[in-house]
Amino acid sequence: MILDNGVIRTLDPSLPRAGALAIAGPIVAGGVGTHEWMLPTPERVDLAGRCVLPAFTDSHVHFPTWALARHDVRLEQAASVGAALALVAAHPRRGSWIRGTGWRDAAWQDRPTAAALDTVTGSTPTALWSKDYHSLWLNSAALAVAGGDLDVRGGVVERDSQGIPTGVLREESAWRFRERFVEITEDEWVEATREGIRVANARGVGAIHDKDGWLGAASFFSRIHEREGLSIRVWQSIPADRLDEVAGLPLPARIGDDFLRLGYLKTFMDGTLGSQTALMLDGSGVEITTRAELEEIILRGTEAGWPVAVHAIGDRANRNALDAFEATRHAWAPRGLRHRIEHAQCLDAADLPRFAELGIACSVQLSHAASDRDLADLYWGDRAGGAYAFRSLWDSGAVVVNGSDAPVEELDPLAGIRAGVLRTIDERPGWHPEQALPVEQAILASTVTPAWLAGDERRRGKLLPGFLADLVVLSRDPFLCEADELESVEIVATMVGGRWAHNPPPWD
Repeated sequence: MILDNGVIRTLDPSLPRAGALAIAGPIVAGGVGTHEWMLPTPERVDLAGRCVLPAFTDSHVHFPTWALARHDVRLEQAASVGAALALVAAHPRRGSWIRGTGWRDAAWQDRPTAAALDTVTGSTPTALWSKDYHSLWLNSAALAVAGGDLDVRGGVVERDSQGIPTGVLREESAWRFRERFVEITEDEWVEATREGIRVANARGVGAIHDKDGWLGAASFFSRIHEREGLSIRVWQSIPADRLDEVAGLPLPARIGDDFLRLGYLKTFMDGTLGSQTALMLDGSGVEITTRAELEEIILRGTEAGWPVAVHAIGDRANRNALDAFEATRHAWAPRGLRHRIEHAQCLDAADLPRFAELGIACSVQLSHAASDRDLADLYWGDRAGGAYAFRSLWDSGAVVVNGSDAPVEELDPLAGIRAGVLRTIDERPGWHPEQALPVEQAILASTVTPAWLAGDERRRGKLLPGFLADLVVLSRDPFLCEADELESVEIVATMVGGRWAHNPPPWD
């Protein structure tokens, strides 16, 4: 197959543009000026001036959770408890539980409680995730299912003046509740994941760094892969507390194949901005993993050959994580492990240059800056100047990779790129526009650097001979758009491994 008559951006500085691209099987066989790849009877695809880029990678996504949540009650627009209850009442019932996501109570005048939820759910157990997935709102029937088994280290159970749970769990208490008590069959997970892959392909996504390892997500992807094959490349995280289960896996089991492999350990330093559980230098927030505990995780991971991804939101959490990586550098640096901090949302100025100095990647979400701006100003005040510092991190030499954190935000790379460039998602001016990324850097953070972080920089993220043929066809060239024109760029088609995963040609 030969793609020509368009703008092909390889994202390699030595040959940034090609006039044509040859695909042979699952790989790129050559580009303009290399005639030896010409096939006897190639299929020619006329791009008609369209733009081709490497397919996007979402570097932080809870993929099965996002896929399942597409069918749940969506509460993002609820401005009060009453508005949330109305949405729950109107949603069609499916299965033995009512599930939902998206509420954010920071500006609500009333508080979410089990008693309020009971008025529209009755005796059907109900579990509603907050937008950041760090708080869970339960009704009385759901609380009864747990039989009082709610408390866990690193978790918060909100209680009234009599010590009775109000119906809101945060952090570890929320996650453990879902894992233990919310009834979701594996078939439900697999079917939702299958549908989600089709949606992701339609949005130009060819690869993900998945964070749902604690759900057994690898088995969901594996079932799909075995039955019909995957059209998305999955690099799967493993919870750090399961290291003993995976440390002894033989290398082939870790590597998997080009579409599904285990990759790295995941742990949490703190909570989130929205749930007011981010660990801050002023002493506020929830500490989930201590610096000493993280050092032990890093050392044990290093011994087994696993890099570590650390969730850190608050400035104290980020400092503790960086301190732990620095204290253990003697062990992991010689082995070339590529560690990462997820989110890196609020940074003290003294810590910002340490990412590049230590070689710790920043796994950020460009869309968060625009969607979190009001909460950041409300809760962090002057410290918000050091929050979502994408341009400063990039300019410091740090490796910056972009993800969606779906279902916290929508899985939509083009929307994330626009948010990173504009620093706004509404009619307001950009928030801290000095931290906006140019279009090229936002695209590199969604293609080239994620491939490097996954150890695939010689096979993915660029359109060069010998690289995997993962690409996206766009309606126009985003490199030539003014910032306010980026919204007009649309996904035309997506190819993964030399096969069209979305909307094969010809195109109108």
